[in-house]
Amino acid sequence: MREHALELRERLPAERRERLSAAIGGHLDTLVGRLRPSRLAFCWPYRAEPDLRPWVQAWLAAAPGRVAALPVVLERHAPMVFRAWTPGVPMPLDRHGIPHPADGEAVEPELVLIPLNAFDDRGYRLGYGGGYFDRTLAVMRTVAVGVGFEIGRVPDTLPQQFDRPMDWLVTEAGVAKPRA
Repeated sequence: MREHALELRERLPAERRERLSAAIGGHLDTLVGRLRPSRLAFCWPYRAEPDLRPWVQAWLAAAPGRVAALPVVLERHAPMVFRAWTPGVPMPLDRHGIPHPADGEAVEPELVLIPLNAFDDRGYRLGYGGGYFDRTLAVMRTVAVGVGFEIGRVPDTLPQQFDRPMDWLVTEAGVAKPRA
């Protein structure tokens, strides 16, 4: 299921992904405007995920004191930490080739934008199989917002006992609270 969802997403033309990402940004404006976090985390786009960087830059510029952060894997089977990000901050590549802030204090985000490879209406998601977000969300008090393209929606992700559903789902189609 994960590989199929990734294949579908990676086949989307770049221009279409850009348009869909912009639509997602419009829906994030609504949700984040309602929830009003001052610290949020997002993920650097990987394997044709929605590119939230332009939206995050606009969100940062809209009000002083806001902090955006990116996840950093310090240990393989441990929760991630989040470090502040601004355009131009040094960003070495991690072992997966994903840029992350080189150093800095840990940030405790009030809201985390989490990529969706495959996802269902109950808010469960399939990531890349490493369990990083599951371990991280298990020890954080934050709002988990799954962000992805509708092409990844499936009837059931077959969640495991340690999987945590998202608090919100945001796609190009809109914002939804997962059904119970």
